[in-house]
Amino acid sequence: MMRRRMGRPGLVGTMARTAVIAGTASATAGAVNRHQQAKAQEQADAAAYQQQQAAQYAPPPQQYAPAPVEPAAAPAGDDLITKIQELAQLHQQGILTDAEFAAAKQRLLG
Repeated sequence: MMRRRMGRPGLVGTMARTAVIAGTASATAGAVNRHQQAKAQEQADAAAYQQQQAAQYAPPPQQYAPAPVEPAAAPAGDDLITKIQELAQLHQQGILTDAEFAAAKQRLLG
């Protein structure tokens, strides 16, 4: 007749208990992880829906037309034409850059 041991569990009992605890912990961690992922996805979907609704009901951006430029009154006479021709010659000779020529011409015209 074999006597049954009382007290602390044996090696097999300890391993079985450890396996049950580890399996429960793993299942619980997986459930928490899935819950967090579902909650994050739900928040992302809600944010996308809000952006879509905001874009749908937002007024279109206003486009402003540039103010019409009124031509300045040019000084009368051959003097203006002569000065512009002199500037053009200086520009063609390379003495004035494009920017300098444009600025000088603008000063003459208005």
